[in-house]
Amino acid sequence: MESFKLKVVLICFIVFAGFHGAEVYSAPRFIPENFSELAKYAEDSVVNIRTVKKTVSGRNFYSPGNDLFDEFFRKFYEGLPQREYEQKSLGSGFLIDSDGYIVTNNHVVADADEIKVKLKNGNEYDAKKIGTDPNTDLALIKIEPEEKLPFLKFGDSDDLKVGEWVVAIGSPFGLEQTVTAGIVSAKGRVIDAGPYDDFIQTDASINPGNSGGPLLDLKGEVVGINTAILAKAQGIGFAIPSNMASVIIEQLKNNGEVVRGWLGVQIQDVDEGIAEYYGLKKPEGVFVSEVFEDNPASDAGIRAGDIITSVGKEKVKNSRDLTREVAGLKVGAKVDVEVIRDGKKKVFEVKIGKRGDDLAAAVQGENSKIPFGIQIAELDRATSQRLNVKYGQGVVVANLDSEGKAYKAGMKVWDVILQINHKPVNSPDDYLKLINSVKEGEEVSFFIKQYNRGFSVIKLQK
Repeated sequence: MESFKLKVVLICFIVFAGFHGAEVYSAPRFIPENFSELAKYAEDSVVNIRTVKKTVSGRNFYSPGNDLFDEFFRKFYEGLPQREYEQKSLGSGFLIDSDGYIVTNNHVVADADEIKVKLKNGNEYDAKKIGTDPNTDLALIKIEPEEKLPFLKFGDSDDLKVGEWVVAIGSPFGLEQTVTAGIVSAKGRVIDAGPYDDFIQTDASINPGNSGGPLLDLKGEVVGINTAILAKAQGIGFAIPSNMASVIIEQLKNNGEVVRGWLGVQIQDVDEGIAEYYGLKKPEGVFVSEVFEDNPASDAGIRAGDIITSVGKEKVKNSRDLTREVAGLKVGAKVDVEVIRDGKKKVFEVKIGKRGDDLAAAVQGENSKIPFGIQIAELDRATSQRLNVKYGQGVVVANLDSEGKAYKAGMKVWDVILQINHKPVNSPDDYLKLINSVKEGEEVSFFIKQYNRGFSVIKLQK
């Protein structure tokens, strides 16, 4: 009997262990056994890049500060050739076709006088720049190989998931063909590296010299271009998403430059105050603070005070979304831009213009030089009614520099400037003329209608 009971207990234990074991071993395996096959597949397409920048410097000589010695040494070295110095740097890149086109970072090759490319098999080539894009830190260079070369294909970075395994290959500190693995830590990171920040963050080790190398998914496709390291961080690297990079690289290959779309508006994010004022459920979209005349947006009928919510089929949540989306559109393309105006949705067909970085910088620079840190916009009829001021009088404060004098004195966004030094302000031109007529050191009196409050006078010294 005891023997029978023992057998039953043993059988129950085995059955329980079997079920329990089945549950454990049926779980998916999350960790790859190794990355050796992936590394072997990609290694022949990853290259080491060495650059040389030549600088010329005159000879320095020791002078004890005596005029006689100065004159002696000046004559001694006069006519001697200047000395040439070479500044060298290292980086990485990868082949994107069999004819020798190579993707890397702009900062790797931007100022280079000579570019040398070394393949995995030891062959070295001189490379020439095809095109660069400083705004996204991308560059395309080319070598002239004698044979067809293996290359890597771009994957879909939008399909990447946080927590997914990725592999980086490059030449950190000049150590060629270094393979590191990690996961996607985050997507859409903004680190103030440029106007089109949209980085993939990874904990795969990326160090100096990795710049320009590929970030691969487990299918061996390029999902990012390794580019940035936070100096104070450890174990954090960033890569340019392949979906952004592939469009830029295609333009560089075909045109030698990048042409971006342009709306011709000054914008800011919709904060909670603006969202509440316009009756939005949440602070999403982009507030148009100014529309530049004779530009695509003004030609289509978009006005200051509109809130852009989508471009084409893509929803727009913030200013960076809008900037990236419009920049990626073809010049001359027609696209529907949806806005909220007077609480209603309106759609405008906009013919995309060409963004000139010098034009954009000029507009930005102009606004940044406006005294007191005030950015103003014209008052349309609907906004005048909402702010309870007469249409045709005043300009609205669209944005304020938090370090500017006006902000510190208590001026707020949505305040309406009616007069400057007792003279009426009925347009942005009036505002600029009156501000520019005031000399440095003189006092400026702003007569304003405060948002949701009464009238006030703010005095500031220019």
